[in-house]
Formats: sequence, C-alpha cells, structure tokens
Amino acid sequence: MQAVAVSHIWLDEQGVAWIDETNTKVIEVALDKIAYGWTAEEIHEQHPYLSLAQIHAALTYYYDHRDAMDRKIAADRREREIEALARAEPESPFAKRVREASLRP
Repeated sequence: MQAVAVSHIWLDEQGVAWIDETNTKVIEVALDKIAYGWTAEEIHEQHPYLSLAQIHAALTYYYDHRDAMDRKIAADRREREIEALARAEPESPFAKRVREASLRP
C-alpha cells in the first residue's frame, strides 16, 4: 500500500495539523464531530468558511491519527480541569504571605 498525503492539511513546526487557507486546527473539526456527532454537512453549516472538501480532509486526518489526537484531546481536557480547580481554590495563607513579601520594596 502506498502512503498518500492528505490535501487541505498541513503541519506546523510543533506537528499541529491545520486546514489550508484557514485559521482552523484539524482537532477543532474533530471535536465538533466528537462532541456533537455532527456530519460533515452539519459542520459546514456551523463553519461556512470551511469547504466540504476541507472538512472531509480534516476528518480523514483525524481518523488516520485518531489515537494520538484522542490522547491530545484528553490531555488538554485534564489541563483545563486542573486550571479550573486552581482558580476555584482560595489562596492559602502561606501563598498569600509569599505573594505579599514579594511585593515589598
């Protein structure tokens, strides 16, 4: 079997997959599919600046790299949850003293 590059998709220096001629990451289209169960046509209704060809290319790329992309999605979700918990947690007395001490001249 011969490997074929997916048109409409390019990778940046960090290996993040983007849709050509847009400011949209492949993972964003994949998240629409995962979260809402949208078809390519429904994704196009929500993102009319993407062509159906671009959407299908993004979904193809996602399914071809599903394990790695699902790990990235899970890691991002955990990071957001940790940040939310940190914001919700009141500042400890020790952290407050350290912060105040660093503000002194």
